[in-house]
Amino acid sequence: MMRLGLVLLSALAVIAQPAHAQSSWSTAEAEILYRWMERAAGEGLDLPDNESSELRAAIDAGDLDRLGPVADQAALTLMQAWRGRCCGTAKASWWHIDGRSNDADLQAGLQLALEAGYLDLYLRSTRPTHSHYAALIDALAKESDPDRRRVIIANLERWRWMPAQLGKRYLLVNIAAQELTLWEEGVEKDRRRVIVGKPVTRTPVFTTKVSGVVLNPWWEIPSSIAREGIAGFVRRSPAAARARGYVFQNGRYRQMPGDNNALGRMKLVMPNPYSVFLHDTSNRELFAEDRRFFSHGCIRVDQALSFVGTLFARDGWDFARVEREVATGKTQTFDLSESVLLYVTYFTAEPTKNGSIRFLEDVYNRDPVKLTNTFYLGSTGVYGSPLKLASIKLYRIEGEHACQS
Repeated sequence: MMRLGLVLLSALAVIAQPAHAQSSWSTAEAEILYRWMERAAGEGLDLPDNESSELRAAIDAGDLDRLGPVADQAALTLMQAWRGRCCGTAKASWWHIDGRSNDADLQAGLQLALEAGYLDLYLRSTRPTHSHYAALIDALAKESDPDRRRVIIANLERWRWMPAQLGKRYLLVNIAAQELTLWEEGVEKDRRRVIVGKPVTRTPVFTTKVSGVVLNPWWEIPSSIAREGIAGFVRRSPAAARARGYVFQNGRYRQMPGDNNALGRMKLVMPNPYSVFLHDTSNRELFAEDRRFFSHGCIRVDQALSFVGTLFARDGWDFARVEREVATGKTQTFDLSESVLLYVTYFTAEPTKNGSIRFLEDVYNRDPVKLTNTFYLGSTGVYGSPLKLASIKLYRIEGEHACQS
């Protein structure tokens, strides 16, 4: 049935009807819309009371001439709300994923759905379709704690800022969970730990396409990171610096491929305006930490070469193939036969496999209220184990932070 909804959406481009044209509503279709509006409060939405009451009155009166414009406006308001444009917190400036739909497309799709008899299906297709959204709705209905309810509602709003359909195959990073997941046909296929940006160098929320991977990459060191110690290290001790892979070439500092390279053995090809990448790391022991907010903004992936094998599995790759290519020592770029969408997000409440909801530490201070009993507990000053401060200091000096957000 969802495929039919997508067909309806794809047909919008060929609809010739003016956006302002009044739709033809039956009372049965208006009842479907009314039921969706009545359920909206359970999604953390506060729709205008007058639109719901006017729709109810028009249905009860059986006046189809009056019902049309009232139902049109109510349906548009509901769809705007599901696309994060109404009846909740406005999309935050730090959220750089745009899941909105313009009114003309929404109204044109509505007209087509009414003509084809697929109103319910069309409304569902404009609503967030991800299983986590549905799980949060269920959690909101069961939750009595007011602070937790506010956090759940905030996370429902973030899902409404996402596209309604994320794609058949996509990657999703949840910064708050410090995890990366691979999804195929709505099912989670792979999950692994990641290291993300410190609170002072936050990993941005954004979306892009992953088109391939660079194995044995060079690290083009940002000037701001070079100033933290690498530049002085190269100038003072060029031989020692070169032994660690650092060189100064063509007016910039770089690090050669190898075991010491800050990017590790792989970097995804994922153009974006933030110069943020998913990559390997030479400090793999940090993945053992529960709180992995260490980077300048880039996202370091646990068991990164295994992840490449999984990502390229549809192209006939496996982990052994990745290891063979890395063992050549050559810097090589390999393209995916079909690019994969990547969403870097920030959700502080999400379902677990056993059906419960885990509330994650709001390290970037973006929730409306601070919960004390979150999944990750610890000092707000140190974003890792105090026992590893010495190693943290070492990789800061050597520039192991790979990016800057």
